[in-house]
Amino acid sequence: MKNVKNTQSTKTTNTTKNVKKQLLAALVLLVALAVAFGSFLLFRPEADGGGSGTRALPDPASDARVVRDDSHRLTEPAGSRVTVVEFLDFECEACGAFHPVMDRLKKEYGDRVTFVARYFPMPGHRNSGSAARAAEAAARQGRFREMHDKLFTTQAQWGEAREPKDSVFRAYARELGLDMARYDTDVASERTAERVAVDQRDGLALGVQGTPTFFVDGEKTSPRGYEDFKALIEGRLNEGGLNEEG
Repeated sequence: MKNVKNTQSTKTTNTTKNVKKQLLAALVLLVALAVAFGSFLLFRPEADGGGSGTRALPDPASDARVVRDDSHRLTEPAGSRVTVVEFLDFECEACGAFHPVMDRLKKEYGDRVTFVARYFPMPGHRNSGSAARAAEAAARQGRFREMHDKLFTTQAQWGEAREPKDSVFRAYARELGLDMARYDTDVASERTAERVAVDQRDGLALGVQGTPTFFVDGEKTSPRGYEDFKALIEGRLNEGGLNEEG
C-alpha cells in the first residue's frame, strides 16, 4: 500500500511539474508574441537603397488634415462637389483589389468628384515605403498618376517580396520616360521621405489603422465595393456635397 501511495504521489508531482512547465512555456510564447506584435505596429522593414533594418513610424500630426494643399489629386474637376480620399499602401493586396474599383469610379465621376491619394506604407510590407518614394519621385516630374497606376497594376509581380525592389521601381520610372538622374536624386532625398511621412502622420492622427482607408468629404467610411461606393457618392451628390476639402 505504501508503494502505491508513493507511486501516486510521484505521478502527481510529475504531473504538477509538467503543467507548470507548459504554463511557463505558454507565458513565454505570449510575451514573445506581444513583443513581436508591438514591434510590428511600431516599426516597418526598411528598404532604402536596398538596405535593411527598421524605421519607427512617425508620430501623429498635431494639425492633421484629411487633404492638404499638396496632396496628390487623381482628378481635378473644375467644380468638384465631393472629395474622396484614400490612404493607401502600394503593396497592400486590399488596395490592389480596390484599384479597379477606384479607377471605374474616377472614370464615372471624375468631372464631379475629386479623388485624392495619400501615402500610408504599412508595417510588414518590405517594399511599401520604397514604392511610395518612387511614386513621390515621379510626382516631382508630373507623373504621379502614371506611377500610381503602374505600381498597382504590377503589384502581383513585386508585392510581398522579401528582397528590395528598388530596381523594379526604377525600371517603371524609365518606362514612364522620367529623367533618371533626377529620379534617383529624388528617391534618395530626405525631402521625399518626409513627404511620405506627412501623409502617415495625418493618417495616424485621423485614426487610420489599415489600408485602404477612405474619407468622403472628411468622414471616414468603409465601402465594401463598387456598389457601396457608388451609392455613397450618389448620396453626397444628391445632398449637394461639400465645397471644402478636408
